[in-house]
Amino acid sequence: MQIAVLLYERFTALDAIGPYETLSRLDGADTVFVAERKGPVRTDNGAAVLVAEKALDEVTRPDIVIVPGGPHPEIEMKNPVVLDWLRSVDATTTWTTSVCTGSLLLAAAGLLDGRRATSHWLYLDQLTPFGARPTGERVVFDGKYVTAAGVSSGLDMGLGLLGRIAGDTYAQTVQLMCEYDPQPPYDAGSPAKAPAEIVARLRSVSPLTAPGANPSAPGRRRHPPRCRRSRPPGRSSTRPGRCARPRTPSPRPASAATAPSGPG
Repeated sequence: MQIAVLLYERFTALDAIGPYETLSRLDGADTVFVAERKGPVRTDNGAAVLVAEKALDEVTRPDIVIVPGGPHPEIEMKNPVVLDWLRSVDATTTWTTSVCTGSLLLAAAGLLDGRRATSHWLYLDQLTPFGARPTGERVVFDGKYVTAAGVSSGLDMGLGLLGRIAGDTYAQTVQLMCEYDPQPPYDAGSPAKAPAEIVARLRSVSPLTAPGANPSAPGRRRHPPRCRRSRPPGRSSTRPGRCARPRTPSPRPASAATAPSGPG
C-alpha cells in the first residue's frame, strides 16, 4: 500500500507528520513524500524542512493521499500542476485525505463537491464556493474522502483511518505505542471554548480577515503578524522586513510572548 504525503512550500509540518506517524505503521505501507519537484520543502515557519523523495509525476497510483494545509492555501489552490495531480491520482485512490486547510486544495480540485468536509475553523466558509458542505467536526468521513480540522486533528484522522483499514485493535495498539493520550493544559482548542478575546485576536490576524488581505490574489502571501525575536524594553517592535506583534495583555513578560504564525 503506497501512501503519498503531498508537500509544497509553506505547508504546516504537523499537518503532514501527524497522519504520517500513524498511517506509516500499517503493515506493508510504503510512505513517500512527494512534491512538484524533488528536494527539500520548507514549512510555514521557515525553519523546518522535509525532503520530497519523488516528484508528482513519479507517483501516479497511490492508495492513500494525504494533503496537509498551510496558512496560505490560496497559492496551491491556483497551482494547476498540483490540482491536476490530485484529480489524476484520486481516480484510483482508496482514500483521499486532508488536514487543516489541505481540504481547500481538494475542494479547488473539484473533489469535495456535494460532500461534507471540514478545515481549520478560520477557513471553513471557504469550502462553500467549491460546493462542499462545511462542518465544524474534528474529522469527517464522506465516502473515501476524509478531512480533518486544524493542525492537531491530523493525529485523530490518522488513527481513525487506521482503524477503518486495519481494525480497532490495531489502531489502539498504534495509539498506545505513540502514547497518544492528550491532556492539554488549557481547554481552548476550539473557538467555542477559547476566551472571546483570543478568538477575536486570531480573526484579526488571519490572512483572510487582516486589513487589506486579498486571499484570491494569485501568488500573494500575507503572513499574520508575528515577531521573530524578542526585543529589549524601550526598543521599537518593528524593523524593516519584520512585522509587529499585536499588543495584547499577557501574563508573561512581553519579551517572552510570541504571536501565532497562522493556521495550517
